Amino acid sequence: MTTSQDTVVAAKSPGDTSFFGHPKMLANLFTVEMWERFSFYGMQGILLYYMYFTADQGGLSIDKALAATLVGAYGGGVYLSTILGAWLADRVFGSERVLFGSAILIMGGHVALALLPGIPGLVAGLVLVAVGSGGLKANATALVGTLYGEKDERRDAGFSIFYMGVNIGGLVGPLVTGWLQESHGFHWGFGAAAVGMALGLAIYSLGRKNLPEEAHHVPNPLPAGDRKRYGLIFLGILAAIVLVLVTGIVHAENLARTMAYAAIAASVIYFTLIFRSPKVTAVERSRVLAFIPLYIASAGFWALFQQQFTFIAVYSEEKLDRNVFGWEMPAAWVQSINPVFIIIFAGVMAALWTKLGKKQPSSPMKFAVGLLVMGLAFLAFIPLSGAGKTPLLALVGILFLFTLAELFLSPIGLSVSTKLAPKAFHTQMVALFFLSVSLGTTLAGILAGLYNPDNELPYFLGIGGAAVVLAAGLAAGAPAIKKLMAGVR
Repeated sequence: MTTSQDTVVAAKSPGDTSFFGHPKMLANLFTVEMWERFSFYGMQGILLYYMYFTADQGGLSIDKALAATLVGAYGGGVYLSTILGAWLADRVFGSERVLFGSAILIMGGHVALALLPGIPGLVAGLVLVAVGSGGLKANATALVGTLYGEKDERRDAGFSIFYMGVNIGGLVGPLVTGWLQESHGFHWGFGAAAVGMALGLAIYSLGRKNLPEEAHHVPNPLPAGDRKRYGLIFLGILAAIVLVLVTGIVHAENLARTMAYAAIAASVIYFTLIFRSPKVTAVERSRVLAFIPLYIASAGFWALFQQQFTFIAVYSEEKLDRNVFGWEMPAAWVQSINPVFIIIFAGVMAALWTKLGKKQPSSPMKFAVGLLVMGLAFLAFIPLSGAGKTPLLALVGILFLFTLAELFLSPIGLSVSTKLAPKAFHTQMVALFFLSVSLGTTLAGILAGLYNPDNELPYFLGIGGAAVVLAAGLAAGAPAIKKLMAGVR
């Protein structure tokens, strides 16, 4: 019989190689994240079309540009809500319990989208999915981090394997919901997302007991005397949100900009709290400082990458030649191209980082490469601009560049956020990474609203060129950032 401490040590031991050379607990988290992403990306694959298609097509007839910005705002809200999930994990419940409750909220959101018609169903569903997904994402990532010691060279590879589970769900989800949407209607597609989340929740429930004791640990417990005060603060924030919505201060047209400002403000507050905390050591403070340029680079990357669900979704429906041997592929299926490449190459990248070990590039250099390739992907649209349909293979090639960029930045960002995190802010540091994703995702919706199909060149050149410049700046600053990381790669 082992003690709780023995269990934690065993989970982190490099000798625990029972799941493809990684801790066996990775398999459980891999599975729940796969089904959660099936439901999330399955729903998101048809969401924009549901919003701007006409009533005759089963949609809500929302203006197309407005719908794109709203999808960006919703995506930003998903990642913004990681703040709440991370705070509850670090101060009140621990990561595992927050993850389980969040999964229940997600399932409820998909049920609302499937069963409630019109705008009320849309609002209820998206709010529940956004809050639930935010809580699940930060805590699933944090739980993966508990499986590895700080110096374990398998960490980046482990996150790449975990990321493969994300993309298996991301591959199958849009295929299922896209087919159901075209053959039976939008609500059938949303219903499939609900079933997928229910399966993930059931499987995770069976394996909860196998997680290490550290998964239930509350790193920085909130004193009992402070709980009432914080409860009143949360109620005040909720009342303020309701007030600005009811009075029209925040409305559909400015929601995306408001979400962007909220993400920036939350990030500034979070960094300030971490820097000023007496529980953070000088070395930890240096590592948090090193994370700031990575945060900025991440936000820039996601402003481009997340346009798969805004600009590229519209582009696929209107300009892409989807004819395959006389059959027209559903537009939503384009969302599954990137996950196919991830599934193929995530294992390759994981093996590469494992083989290179200490010789692999530093995290800042991996970020710079990811940004550079992302910029090149948008510059690759330039030869395709103008009149006429875009060949499917051309877009497949561009989405391959999206994938390559993603593999250099996204799993590495998840990993480095856990490596640089102060002990008292473990999950909340992961939330800071997701705040950069929130800001970038919201910007992806805002930028998509600027796309002009009659004059595409400035859009592709401006966005792609900006990413290349940002990548060059990050590469130049990589040695200084690495020094601040104080021994973390």
